[in-house]
Amino acid sequence: MTNNDTRKDEGLKSLGRITEYRTDYAPDVLETFVNKHQDNDYWVRFNCPEFTSLCPITGQPDFAEIRISYVPDVKMVESKSLKLYLFSFRNHGDFHEDCVNIIMKDLVRLMDPKYIEVTGLFTPRGGISIHPYANYGRPGTKYERLAEERFARHV
Repeated sequence: MTNNDTRKDEGLKSLGRITEYRTDYAPDVLETFVNKHQDNDYWVRFNCPEFTSLCPITGQPDFAEIRISYVPDVKMVESKSLKLYLFSFRNHGDFHEDCVNIIMKDLVRLMDPKYIEVTGLFTPRGGISIHPYANYGRPGTKYERLAEERFARHV
């Protein structure tokens, strides 16, 4: 049995099927699978260099690279479902800071990670680029302190 076969057994709906792209904000497309290495901490990082959303005022497209880094606990986000979720922002109108915070909060609700951070590297519009950053560490744990430290040192 291959890893792919194992993942299908976990009830994933997107992986290995014809891709249906949503045209609206769609957190319901996110899926998880069980972390097989819960006995140790490690980082998982996703880069989405082709993120797009719409300015809620002008309707013009905004472009960014979204970087997501997290330390998983029991659940991990499945990468194709994450791609479909991020693509669902394409016709969604929200400010840069809102997109980053929405993504982070949706992933916290989905996975309950030990730690997560999301950065948006938005391309300049009107001569100014915006790079919002949001993070979360599980309250009452060393990951809460990690979040405080990384936030304080964020540049």
